[in-house]
Amino acid sequence: MPSNSIDSTGTILRDARTRYTTGQREEGGAHGAFDAELRRTGRTPRTEVSVSRAAAPADVAELLGSNDTVVVRSREMFDGDRLVQLANTYIPVDVAEAAGIEQVDTGVGGIISRMKEAGFDQGDTAVEDVELRPATQDEASRLGLTEGESVMTITHVGRTAEGRVVEVTQHVLSKGWKLRFAVPLA
Repeated sequence: MPSNSIDSTGTILRDARTRYTTGQREEGGAHGAFDAELRRTGRTPRTEVSVSRAAAPADVAELLGSNDTVVVRSREMFDGDRLVQLANTYIPVDVAEAAGIEQVDTGVGGIISRMKEAGFDQGDTAVEDVELRPATQDEASRLGLTEGESVMTITHVGRTAEGRVVEVTQHVLSKGWKLRFAVPLA
C-alpha cells in the first residue's frame, strides 16, 4: 500500500494515491491523513487547530457555490516541533453542524470520517490543484521563509456523489515536501 515517508533530510513524501482512504485516515486511531502519515513513518505529528465561522475567500466561495458564512478550521501542522504546513478548511455550516465538526478534536479519521457518518460522503475521488506562488508576509513569518519566497499550495475540493462541494482545504507547504500522484493511462 503506498504510504508517505520522510527521508534522512526531513523531506516529506506526500503520497496522494491513498492518503484519503478510510483505512489510512483512521489507521491506529489517527485523527486524519496527516496524523496517520507521520505516525506511520515514526514521526510525532502535532496539529494546532482553531475553529470559527467567517466569510470564505472569494475563490473558495466560488468553489462552494455560495457566499454564505462557513465554518473555518485553521491548522498549523507540525512534524515534532517543525511547522511543515498551514491548512485552512472551509465547510458549509449545515454540513459542519450535521457532522459535528466545529470542535477542535474531530476524532478518529478526522472531518472526512465525520462527514461520511453524517451522510456527506466524499466518495472515491477528491480533486487537488497544486500551485507554486510567493509566500505572503504572514506565511513566510510562520513557516520560517523570506517574504515572497515560493510556497507550494494544494487546494483540495471534496464533493459528494451528487456533486455538492462539502469541503475546500487550502494547504500551504513549507520547504521539504515532495508530492506523488497516480494518473490513469487507459
